Amino acid sequence: MAESAACPAFQLGRPRYDQGSFLGRLRHFVDIIDPSTLFVSEKRLKESIKLLDDYKHGTLPPEVSDLWEAQKIKQAIIHPDTGEKIFMPFRMSYVPFGTPIVIGLLLPNQTVVSTIIWQQWLNQSHNACVNYANRNATKPTPTSKFIQGYVGAVTSAVSIAVGLNVLIEKANKLSPATRMIIQRFVPFPAVSANICNVGLMRHNELSEGIDVLDNNGNVVGSSKIAARHAIMETAFTRVVLPMPIFVLPPIIMSYLELRFLQSNRKLLLPIHSVVCLVTFGLSLPVAISLFPQMSQQIEVSRLEPEIAMATDCKVVTYNKGL
Repeated sequence: MAESAACPAFQLGRPRYDQGSFLGRLRHFVDIIDPSTLFVSEKRLKESIKLLDDYKHGTLPPEVSDLWEAQKIKQAIIHPDTGEKIFMPFRMSYVPFGTPIVIGLLLPNQTVVSTIIWQQWLNQSHNACVNYANRNATKPTPTSKFIQGYVGAVTSAVSIAVGLNVLIEKANKLSPATRMIIQRFVPFPAVSANICNVGLMRHNELSEGIDVLDNNGNVVGSSKIAARHAIMETAFTRVVLPMPIFVLPPIIMSYLELRFLQSNRKLLLPIHSVVCLVTFGLSLPVAISLFPQMSQQIEVSRLEPEIAMATDCKVVTYNKGL
Protein backbone atom coordinates (compact mmCIF):
# COMPACT_ATOMS: atom_id res chain seq x y z
CA MET A 1 0.00 0.00 0.00
CA ALA A 2 1.51 3.34 -1.05
CA GLU A 3 2.22 5.91 1.62
CA SER A 4 0.70 9.38 1.23
CA ALA A 5 2.67 12.60 1.50
CA ALA A 6 0.95 13.25 4.82
CA CYS A 7 2.09 9.86 6.15
CA PRO A 8 5.42 8.96 4.51
CA ALA A 9 6.98 5.52 4.72
CA PHE A 10 8.60 4.97 8.12
CA GLN A 11 12.39 5.22 8.29
CA LEU A 12 14.05 4.37 11.58
CA GLY A 13 15.93 7.33 13.05
CA ARG A 14 14.84 9.65 10.25
CA PRO A 15 12.43 12.55 10.84
CA ARG A 16 8.90 12.12 9.56
CA TYR A 17 8.99 15.46 7.75
CA ASP A 18 11.50 16.90 5.30
CA GLN A 19 14.27 18.62 7.26
CA GLY A 20 15.42 20.54 4.19
CA SER A 21 12.54 23.00 4.51
CA PHE A 22 11.52 25.26 7.37
CA LEU A 23 7.95 23.96 7.27
CA GLY A 24 9.17 20.36 7.52
CA ARG A 25 11.37 21.19 10.49
CA LEU A 26 8.53 23.12 12.13
CA ARG A 27 6.19 20.11 11.85
CA HIS A 28 8.95 17.88 13.23
CA PHE A 29 9.65 20.05 16.26
CA VAL A 30 5.97 20.61 17.01
CA ASP A 31 5.96 16.84 17.56
CA ILE A 32 9.11 16.93 19.70
CA ILE A 33 7.86 19.71 22.01
CA ASP A 34 4.35 18.24 22.33
CA PRO A 35 3.56 18.65 26.08
CA SER A 36 1.62 15.37 26.02
CA THR A 37 4.96 13.53 25.88
CA LEU A 38 5.60 14.75 29.43
CA PHE A 39 2.88 12.37 30.58
CA VAL A 40 4.19 9.28 28.80
CA SER A 41 4.62 6.50 31.35
CA GLU A 42 7.78 4.47 31.79
CA LYS A 43 5.90 1.46 30.47
CA ARG A 44 4.81 3.28 27.32
CA LEU A 45 8.35 4.54 26.74
CA LYS A 46 9.81 1.02 27.03
CA GLU A 47 7.13 -0.32 24.69
CA SER A 48 7.98 2.37 22.14
CA ILE A 49 11.72 1.63 22.33
CA LYS A 50 11.06 -2.11 22.01
CA LEU A 51 8.82 -1.50 19.00
CA LEU A 52 11.61 0.42 17.25
CA ASP A 53 14.19 -2.24 18.17
CA ASP A 54 11.92 -4.96 16.77
CA TYR A 55 11.60 -2.98 13.55
CA LYS A 56 15.37 -2.57 13.37
CA HIS A 57 15.94 -6.34 13.75
CA GLY A 58 13.10 -7.31 11.41
CA THR A 59 10.98 -8.99 14.09
CA LEU A 60 8.09 -6.54 14.06
CA PRO A 61 4.60 -8.03 13.56
CA PRO A 62 3.07 -6.87 10.25
CA GLU A 63 -0.08 -5.46 11.87
CA VAL A 64 1.86 -2.80 13.86
CA SER A 65 1.25 0.68 12.44
CA ASP A 66 2.21 3.22 15.14
CA LEU A 67 5.94 3.40 14.45
CA TRP A 68 5.92 7.15 13.91
CA GLU A 69 4.25 7.67 17.30
CA ALA A 70 6.81 5.38 18.95
CA GLN A 71 9.67 7.32 17.39
CA LYS A 72 8.09 10.65 18.42
CA ILE A 73 7.96 9.48 22.03
CA LYS A 74 11.56 8.29 21.97
CA GLN A 75 12.90 11.44 20.32
CA ALA A 76 11.03 13.67 22.79
CA ILE A 77 12.35 11.86 25.88
CA ILE A 78 15.64 10.11 25.04
CA HIS A 79 18.87 11.98 24.25
CA PRO A 80 20.09 10.94 20.77
CA ASP A 81 23.76 10.71 21.84
CA THR A 82 23.60 9.22 25.33
CA GLY A 83 20.49 7.07 24.96
CA GLU A 84 19.41 8.25 28.41
CA LYS A 85 16.20 9.98 29.52
CA ILE A 86 16.33 13.76 29.63
CA PHE A 87 15.03 15.06 32.95
CA MET A 88 11.44 16.20 32.39
CA PRO A 89 11.75 19.98 33.08
CA PHE A 90 14.73 20.22 30.73
CA ARG A 91 13.28 18.48 27.66
CA MET A 92 12.34 20.65 24.70
CA SER A 93 8.70 20.11 25.66
CA TYR A 94 9.39 22.43 28.61
CA VAL A 95 6.83 25.16 27.82
CA PRO A 96 4.70 24.24 30.92
CA PHE A 97 7.84 24.59 33.07
CA GLY A 98 9.22 27.70 31.35
CA THR A 99 6.01 29.71 31.20
CA PRO A 100 5.92 30.59 34.95
CA ILE A 101 9.47 31.92 34.60
CA VAL A 102 8.51 34.01 31.56
CA ILE A 103 5.53 35.40 33.48
CA GLY A 104 7.82 36.34 36.37
CA LEU A 105 10.33 38.00 34.06
CA LEU A 106 7.65 40.17 32.48
CA LEU A 107 5.76 41.24 35.59
CA PRO A 108 5.65 45.04 35.91
CA ASN A 109 7.11 47.09 38.77
CA GLN A 110 9.98 44.71 39.46
CA THR A 111 12.29 45.46 42.37
CA VAL A 112 16.02 44.85 42.19
CA VAL A 113 15.59 41.80 44.43
CA SER A 114 12.82 40.28 42.30
CA THR A 115 14.87 40.93 39.15
CA ILE A 116 17.83 39.07 40.62
CA ILE A 117 15.63 36.18 41.71
CA TRP A 118 13.90 35.75 38.33
CA GLN A 119 17.02 36.38 36.24
CA GLN A 120 19.49 34.44 38.39
CA TRP A 121 17.92 31.57 40.27
CA LEU A 122 15.14 30.74 37.86
CA ASN A 123 15.62 31.96 34.29
CA GLN A 124 19.33 31.39 33.78
CA SER A 125 19.37 28.27 35.94
CA HIS A 126 16.67 26.73 33.78
CA ASN A 127 18.36 27.90 30.57
CA ALA A 128 21.65 26.39 31.68
CA CYS A 129 20.05 23.03 32.43
CA VAL A 130 18.12 22.99 29.14
CA ASN A 131 21.27 23.83 27.18
CA TYR A 132 23.26 21.16 29.00
CA ALA A 133 20.57 18.48 28.74
CA ASN A 134 20.11 19.02 24.98
CA ARG A 135 23.75 19.51 24.00
CA ASN A 136 25.76 17.35 21.63
CA ALA A 137 26.89 14.68 24.10
CA THR A 138 29.23 12.64 21.92
CA LYS A 139 32.03 13.73 24.27
CA PRO A 140 31.81 13.82 28.10
CA THR A 141 31.43 17.25 29.71
CA PRO A 142 33.20 17.92 33.05
CA THR A 143 31.09 19.29 35.88
CA SER A 144 33.43 22.29 36.05
CA LYS A 145 32.24 23.38 32.59
CA PHE A 146 28.63 23.25 33.75
CA ILE A 147 29.42 25.43 36.78
CA GLN A 148 31.45 27.85 34.64
CA GLY A 149 28.60 28.28 32.18
CA TYR A 150 26.04 28.76 34.91
CA VAL A 151 28.06 31.44 36.75
CA GLY A 152 28.91 33.30 33.54
CA ALA A 153 25.33 33.38 32.27
CA VAL A 154 23.90 34.40 35.64
CA THR A 155 26.41 37.20 36.14
CA SER A 156 25.84 38.76 32.71
CA ALA A 157 22.02 38.49 32.86
CA VAL A 158 21.70 39.93 36.35
CA SER A 159 24.18 42.76 35.67
CA ILE A 160 22.30 43.91 32.58
CA ALA A 161 18.82 43.61 34.09
CA VAL A 162 19.71 45.31 37.39
CA GLY A 163 21.59 48.09 35.60
CA LEU A 164 18.61 48.87 33.39
CA ASN A 165 16.22 48.85 36.34
CA VAL A 166 18.41 51.37 38.18
CA LEU A 167 18.54 53.64 35.11
CA ILE A 168 14.77 53.55 34.71
CA GLU A 169 14.21 54.39 38.39
CA LYS A 170 16.46 57.44 38.00
CA ALA A 171 14.70 58.60 34.82
CA ASN A 172 12.43 61.11 36.57
CA LYS A 173 11.51 62.89 33.33
CA LEU A 174 9.60 59.87 32.03
CA SER A 175 5.85 59.69 32.55
CA PRO A 176 4.57 56.77 34.66
CA ALA A 177 2.99 55.15 31.58
CA THR A 178 6.20 55.42 29.55
CA ARG A 179 8.26 54.13 32.44
CA MET A 180 5.92 51.14 32.85
CA ILE A 181 6.23 50.25 29.14
CA ILE A 182 10.02 50.56 29.14
CA GLN A 183 10.34 48.59 32.35
CA ARG A 184 8.50 45.68 30.75
CA PHE A 185 11.30 45.46 28.17
CA VAL A 186 14.06 45.25 30.78
CA PRO A 187 14.46 41.46 30.43
CA PHE A 188 15.01 41.67 26.67
CA PRO A 189 18.63 42.99 26.62
CA ALA A 190 19.47 40.29 29.14
CA VAL A 191 18.94 37.67 26.43
CA SER A 192 22.54 38.40 25.43
CA ALA A 193 23.26 36.23 28.46
CA ASN A 194 21.57 33.37 26.61
CA ILE A 195 24.38 33.48 24.04
CA CYS A 196 26.95 33.33 26.84
CA ASN A 197 24.94 30.53 28.42
CA VAL A 198 25.03 28.35 25.30
CA GLY A 199 28.70 29.06 24.62
CA LEU A 200 29.84 28.40 28.18
CA MET A 201 27.59 25.40 28.81
CA ARG A 202 28.86 23.76 25.60
CA HIS A 203 32.43 25.08 25.64
CA ASN A 204 33.75 21.54 25.98
CA GLU A 205 32.51 20.79 22.47
CA LEU A 206 34.76 23.53 21.11
CA SER A 207 37.84 22.05 22.75
CA GLU A 208 37.04 18.36 22.20
CA GLY A 209 35.06 18.49 18.95
CA ILE A 210 31.86 16.62 18.12
CA ASP A 211 31.31 13.43 16.13
CA VAL A 212 30.48 13.78 12.43
CA LEU A 213 28.75 10.95 10.59
CA ASP A 214 28.83 9.63 7.02
CA ASN A 215 25.80 8.71 4.90
CA ASN A 216 25.47 5.38 6.71
CA GLY A 217 25.52 6.91 10.19
CA ASN A 218 29.08 5.79 10.92
CA VAL A 219 31.35 8.11 12.92
CA VAL A 220 34.02 9.59 10.64
CA GLY A 221 35.84 11.55 13.34
CA SER A 222 35.60 14.50 15.74
CA SER A 223 35.47 18.03 14.41
CA LYS A 224 35.96 21.29 16.29
CA ILE A 225 34.80 23.22 13.24
CA ALA A 226 31.48 21.35 13.22
CA ALA A 227 31.20 22.04 16.96
CA ARG A 228 31.62 25.76 16.33
CA HIS A 229 28.86 25.68 13.70
CA ALA A 230 26.57 23.72 16.06
CA ILE A 231 27.03 26.16 18.93
CA MET A 232 26.63 29.25 16.73
CA GLU A 233 23.40 27.90 15.27
CA THR A 234 22.05 26.98 18.70
CA ALA A 235 22.99 30.40 20.10
CA PHE A 236 21.18 32.09 17.22
CA THR A 237 17.99 30.20 18.06
CA ARG A 238 18.35 31.42 21.66
CA VAL A 239 18.43 34.99 20.38
CA VAL A 240 15.35 34.52 18.20
CA LEU A 241 13.34 32.58 20.81
CA PRO A 242 12.81 35.39 23.37
CA MET A 243 12.14 38.14 20.80
CA PRO A 244 8.38 37.58 20.46
CA ILE A 245 8.16 36.51 24.11
CA PHE A 246 9.68 39.73 25.43
CA VAL A 247 8.14 42.05 22.81
CA LEU A 248 4.54 40.93 22.28
CA PRO A 249 3.31 40.38 25.88
CA PRO A 250 4.57 43.80 27.10
CA ILE A 251 2.87 45.55 24.16
CA ILE A 252 -0.34 43.57 24.52
CA MET A 253 -0.50 43.91 28.31
CA SER A 254 0.30 47.64 28.28
CA TYR A 255 -2.53 48.19 25.82
CA LEU A 256 -4.97 46.05 27.82
CA GLU A 257 -4.02 47.71 31.11
CA LEU A 258 -4.51 51.21 29.79
CA ARG A 259 -7.73 50.40 27.94
CA PHE A 260 -9.59 47.64 29.76
CA LEU A 261 -7.98 46.44 32.99
CA GLN A 262 -7.71 49.61 35.02
CA SER A 263 -11.00 48.88 36.79
CA ASN A 264 -10.51 45.12 37.11
CA ARG A 265 -7.00 44.42 38.35
CA LYS A 266 -7.88 40.86 39.38
CA LEU A 267 -7.85 39.80 35.74
CA LEU A 268 -4.36 41.19 35.17
CA LEU A 269 -2.33 38.15 36.24
CA PRO A 270 -4.57 35.50 34.58
CA ILE A 271 -4.62 37.37 31.26
CA HIS A 272 -0.89 38.06 31.50
CA SER A 273 -0.28 34.34 32.08
CA VAL A 274 -2.37 33.30 29.08
CA VAL A 275 -0.64 35.82 26.80
CA CYS A 276 2.80 34.56 27.91
CA LEU A 277 1.81 30.90 27.52
CA VAL A 278 0.48 31.36 23.99
CA THR A 279 3.45 33.47 22.89
CA PHE A 280 5.98 31.06 24.39
CA GLY A 281 4.21 28.04 22.92
CA LEU A 282 4.33 29.57 19.43
CA SER A 283 7.85 30.99 19.67
CA LEU A 284 9.67 27.82 20.76
CA PRO A 285 8.98 25.60 17.71
CA VAL A 286 9.61 28.49 15.33
CA ALA A 287 13.01 29.29 16.88
CA ILE A 288 14.36 25.74 17.06
CA SER A 289 13.11 25.05 13.51
CA LEU A 290 15.57 27.53 12.03
CA PHE A 291 18.14 24.72 11.70
CA PRO A 292 17.88 20.92 11.56
CA GLN A 293 19.09 18.91 14.56
CA MET A 294 20.42 15.44 13.71
CA SER A 295 20.31 15.89 9.95
CA GLN A 296 22.36 19.07 9.97
CA GLN A 297 24.94 18.78 7.16
CA ILE A 298 28.30 20.33 6.40
CA GLU A 299 30.68 19.88 3.47
CA VAL A 300 33.76 17.81 4.26
CA SER A 301 35.92 20.40 2.48
CA ARG A 302 35.04 22.90 5.23
CA LEU A 303 36.23 20.61 8.03
CA GLU A 304 39.63 19.47 9.29
CA PRO A 305 41.91 17.67 6.77
CA GLU A 306 41.83 14.44 8.80
CA ILE A 307 38.04 14.30 8.36
CA ALA A 308 38.39 14.57 4.58
CA MET A 309 41.01 11.80 4.60
CA ALA A 310 38.77 9.48 6.63
CA THR A 311 35.79 9.41 4.26
CA ASP A 312 34.84 9.55 0.59
CA CYS A 313 31.62 11.41 1.40
CA LYS A 314 31.31 14.99 0.20
CA VAL A 315 28.94 15.87 3.04
CA VAL A 316 28.77 14.68 6.65
CA THR A 317 26.13 15.19 9.33
CA TYR A 318 26.22 15.99 13.02
CA ASN A 319 23.92 16.51 15.98
CA LYS A 320 23.59 20.26 16.41
CA GLY A 321 21.85 19.88 19.73
CA LEU A 322 18.82 21.93 20.73
